[in-house]
Amino acid sequence: MKAFPTPAISVNDEARITSIGGEGGMDLRDYFAARAMAADMTDGIHENDFAWAAARAYKVADAMLKAREV
Repeated sequence: MKAFPTPAISVNDEARITSIGGEGGMDLRDYFAARAMAADMTDGIHENDFAWAAARAYKVADAMLKAREV
């Protein structure tokens, strides 16, 4: 599922649209993770904590997606 669904558009060398289809946009999981990580960063994260913060953000995103299933 996409957070901001947009049509996928292909453009050729002459800047003409050659096809429209599919679903472009940011994955909802990535959006949730980005928001969770941004919230964590308000408390301050040290440089060596970025990997931990990213992993935690995706855990939060997964929990949010699971909560939507209820």
